[in-house]
Amino acid sequence: MKLEHIYLKIDPSRFHYLKFILEGYDGLSQLSNHDIAKGIVRLRYEKSCQKEMFTLLDSLAPSISSF
Repeated sequence: MKLEHIYLKIDPSRFHYLKFILEGYDGLSQLSNHDIAKGIVRLRYEKSCQKEMFTLLDSLAPSISSF
């Protein structure tokens, strides 16, 4: 199984919030910090879950944004 990945810039203080939300979607994705001081995180997910992943991220964007 090959995983896709994307990098996101989030508010560093929201890392644990995002991790908690993603854990609720068991198996949807894997979150890791790339440069947590700058708020850069990496999400890995299966290609078949891409639509669900992006729909979820779209709804979470206002609450995790660093802007």
